Amino acid sequence: MESFSLILAIVVVTALAFDFTNGFHDTANAMATTISTGALRPKVAVAMSAVLNLVGAFLSVEVANTISKGLVDEAGIRPEVIFAALVGAILWNLLTWLVGLPSSSSHALMGGLIGATVASAGFGAVHGDVLVTKVLIPAIAAPLVAGLAAMFATRLTYRLGKKADGKASEKGYRAGQIASAGLVSLAHGTNDAQKTMGIITLALVAGGVLAPDSDPPLWVIVSAGVAIALGTYLGGWRIIRTMGKGLTDLQPQQGFAAQTSAATVILASSHLGFSLSTTHSVSGAVMGAGLGRKGGVVRWSTATRMFVAWGLTLPAAAFVAAVAEWICGFGSWGTAVVAVFLVSSSFAIWKISRREIVDHTNVNDHEVPGEEPAGVVTQAMAAVTPPPAGTVNEELAATIPAPNDPATPAKTTV
Repeated sequence: MESFSLILAIVVVTALAFDFTNGFHDTANAMATTISTGALRPKVAVAMSAVLNLVGAFLSVEVANTISKGLVDEAGIRPEVIFAALVGAILWNLLTWLVGLPSSSSHALMGGLIGATVASAGFGAVHGDVLVTKVLIPAIAAPLVAGLAAMFATRLTYRLGKKADGKASEKGYRAGQIASAGLVSLAHGTNDAQKTMGIITLALVAGGVLAPDSDPPLWVIVSAGVAIALGTYLGGWRIIRTMGKGLTDLQPQQGFAAQTSAATVILASSHLGFSLSTTHSVSGAVMGAGLGRKGGVVRWSTATRMFVAWGLTLPAAAFVAAVAEWICGFGSWGTAVVAVFLVSSSFAIWKISRREIVDHTNVNDHEVPGEEPAGVVTQAMAAVTPPPAGTVNEELAATIPAPNDPATPAKTTV
């Protein structure tokens, strides 16, 4: 019983560590556009987001119940399985943070849980219908819905504000952007903090501390809310830079449209119990807002890297978790080996990140990448489009040597 209590305590601490990484990994979801447009100073933005994340953790337990009761079979889960799942999720969060890619902490957690469960109890212990309806379909639908909503909201915003005074309008949209960013932070706490609540509740059920189908206890809700709030305040500055400057250049009107659209999608999904990725929702909204402004662009090279990370999240976290569960199966020494590997890998990633420090002082010091190579369609259009007036004459003039040019052949008089 003593060793079991120890592993259960390790699982709870590791789950809160994951919640902490979730906080600083996903701060960009709420505050990247607000920081990039200058609506709030960086440290003020993350402090506001942290407080609202904490408040949001108390608003609902629907998503927590999806994790703890719906995704996998509680009967086949041991605390070591949940520990292995958390190892996969934490390492994926840290790796994507290191390279500044906004990937889904939610999918990292669920991928880890699925991989560890399959390694322990087989594929039959995973509820495929819940995985499809409440995880995979929302993962695809969320960025599309948020992106389309943000694109149309951006166009409507510019149309309505066409005749408004520029400075007054911009000031108003900055205020609106702060409010909408606060709404995203609240939604993030409502959705993402609950995932850790669900994992801890699942561990407590597996350990016999709680009865099956129990809701998260109050201490679990409080500890998960505090952990994600602390992580949020730390600030995931690398991902904030990518989300705020790397995908597109946003004006206050676009930031307001993106944040409002994303918050609406996230809050609706939390109410329905969908374990939605706030990262997918906000990233889709940012790209939609970028396309919604006339002349706006999306840097598809960055977006492509982000899409690849999204596709790898579930299988990568599942693979690491499955290997960790296999090692944990050798007994207490196996669990100790996995724990040492997690701590040492996390420390190594942190040390590598110190080579190029990104924090609140330089988060907006981003070099806008040069123009991306034109695609096939762009090149074909350029080939058939007549050049602007005067271009042909200028090109011809450039081929005619100057009168005093030594290379000019002497005229012959007949």
